[in-house]
Amino acid sequence: MFGKLFGGGRERPTADPHALPAPRKQKNGVYALRALGDARVLALVEAADAGDWGAVKAALAPFDLGRDHQVLAELADLDGVQDWIGRAVRDDKEHRATALLISGTRHISWGWEARTAARAVDVTRDQWRVFHERLEIAEEQLLEAAELRPDWVTPWRRLLTSGRGMSLGPAVNEARRDAALRRDPLDLETHIEWVSQLQPRWGGEPGQALAFAREAFAAAPDGHRLGCVVAMAHIEEWVESESPGHLDTPGTQEELREAARRSILHPDHRRRPGWQEDFNIFAMALALSAESIVAPRVFHELGGAWTPWPWKYMTQPEKAYARFRRRV
Repeated sequence: MFGKLFGGGRERPTADPHALPAPRKQKNGVYALRALGDARVLALVEAADAGDWGAVKAALAPFDLGRDHQVLAELADLDGVQDWIGRAVRDDKEHRATALLISGTRHISWGWEARTAARAVDVTRDQWRVFHERLEIAEEQLLEAAELRPDWVTPWRRLLTSGRGMSLGPAVNEARRDAALRRDPLDLETHIEWVSQLQPRWGGEPGQALAFAREAFAAAPDGHRLGCVVAMAHIEEWVESESPGHLDTPGTQEELREAARRSILHPDHRRRPGWQEDFNIFAMALALSAESIVAPRVFHELGGAWTPWPWKYMTQPEKAYARFRRRV
């Protein structure tokens, strides 16, 4: 049915032999995606959780950590990595760049954990101190990783985050953005990071981020996941507006529809570990715009799988996902 409605009989993607099965027990028919929904990523996370550097290196074999932001994020968000990764940085000369990349990225996440999501005025002096100490370590390690592996894009994308947190200013962050995009002009995560940077809360001008996203996606080939940057720019505009119905306009609905059709729903789109996050970005944007033509297809493809990003912008992410899913 969905093929006839949305793609003229398009074949479903080939079954992924590494895909993790959906859990049997689900609340409200939804579940949080684990380890990017991939058995190989799960093995990597379990090795990192055990502090087994040898097993981590073995589990990284199928992935390019210098370009795969989502796999790197699984390690960055794992509590406890900071307790053992320093030894790998110190002792493993052959894989020093990889260890530096993981450690630096973890220190950014760890720094934000210390700062918390509170407004700046509500962050204590001690929290600010720990935040900056951890970001300073991250900066040093990521810059060294980038020097050791000049082909990598992931250090530069993460340096955008630390640069914003440390208020290093437009010139530094623009140079880092350009460094990332020279290595991959269509890198989605770098574009999304820059969309955040362009928001008024970080010193940007209204409409600037959306214009950047539109221009970037216009240069992408059909089927590329960069279409998500348009959806994310609309979500960021919704966050800035503080108006529940900000995206509920025919023009926004049509733009999101076309972006989805030309990216994640296009026949040339290729799914990779963590593809569900891309679909969740569109699911949230389409739902917030009250779009009713493409949104059902996007939620259907997800099969109830939700990811913290970008639903974390809502007070109760899982409940919000389930609520919008029921509506479509």
